[in-house]
Amino acid sequence: MSPMIRIRSDEEEMDRVASSVGMDSSFRLVKVVSFLVIFVGGVILGLTASSHVNRYITTQTDLFFPTNRNPPIREMEKCLNCPFRSFLKPDNLTHSMTDEELFWRASMVPTKEGYPFKRVPKVAFMFLTRGPLPLVPLWERFFKGHEALFSIYIHTPPGYILDVSNTSAFYGRQIPSLDVQWGGITLADAERRLLANALLDFSNERFVLLSESCIPVYNFPTVYKYLIDSVRSFVDSYDDPSRYGRGRYSKNMYPEIKLKQWRKGSQWFEMNRFLAVYIISDTKYYRVFRKHCKPSCYPDEHYLPTYLNMFFQTLNSNRSVTWVDWSKGGPHPATFGESDITQGFIESIRNNGTVCSYNSEQTSVCYLFARKFAADALEPLLNLTSTVMKF
Repeated sequence: MSPMIRIRSDEEEMDRVASSVGMDSSFRLVKVVSFLVIFVGGVILGLTASSHVNRYITTQTDLFFPTNRNPPIREMEKCLNCPFRSFLKPDNLTHSMTDEELFWRASMVPTKEGYPFKRVPKVAFMFLTRGPLPLVPLWERFFKGHEALFSIYIHTPPGYILDVSNTSAFYGRQIPSLDVQWGGITLADAERRLLANALLDFSNERFVLLSESCIPVYNFPTVYKYLIDSVRSFVDSYDDPSRYGRGRYSKNMYPEIKLKQWRKGSQWFEMNRFLAVYIISDTKYYRVFRKHCKPSCYPDEHYLPTYLNMFFQTLNSNRSVTWVDWSKGGPHPATFGESDITQGFIESIRNNGTVCSYNSEQTSVCYLFARKFAADALEPLLNLTSTVMKF
């Protein structure tokens, strides 16, 4: 073979090797680039997926365990430092609960014996009013110096703002209220609403319903001891066979409420915490009254007397501790004004010859409060507080 032919053959072989090397290099470059593209794409896809997963987890966490990531410091302090105290006694009386929600909340009763705090039993004074409280100065004098032993709750027409100073015991004590039609079921609604709001304070042990025309006829220590030490409540309840008693019973109430169980009594009651919880928890019998005890029936005069007669006779004294004068006849009791207020008149209420049962013993102290007193009776009443009523 000639040298020229060998050289050409060698050159062709070198070209093939070079071409093969070039193709291999290009292929490897393509592979590297493809790998980088796939890797970068995977990273991007992974980051995107991770973001979605994190958002999903966060969303689900917030759904089941909602948190306020940046609450105001004041809110944090309130949540961390005050929950138990607020549960025992609301910081204020303003809330947005419906009656149904309120009654459910107020019906909660601890079953554990004792209290994890020093409980001093209080008397809740619940004022059911048409608006102004003209006798506030008298009551403020009555309450002065006993702030740890009482609570005040006021039910007024919606939107009414009580005009008292911010140092008054009545300041900030209005509860969320609804319209009241006197003689209708809404009046009984208001009484239960007052009870439920007062029950939110676990220290309230006795509950007395009063009006803007009521006055105390004894000093606070006497009233407090009389109520706190009593083993029974004071809800007027009796059988009235006339058309003003049994005559108001509706046969549609049967069989839930029978005629023989029907009772009548004054709406101005006083009761202990045990009974108050049952009253605001009752749905079955209150529904019967709402449906069948129409205005001429006067539910506020029959619901409590009948309910307690049916289920808690032994826990009730069947009398009221609020004195009222019906001697002049008519649909409303007598109202006393400035000219009626004398030392002898107040003493006649305190010691009027009535004898009643108190803790299974006879006593002449039967009435702690009295009504109805007009606004112009305030000054002469204030003049008698130190000499007659002893406050």
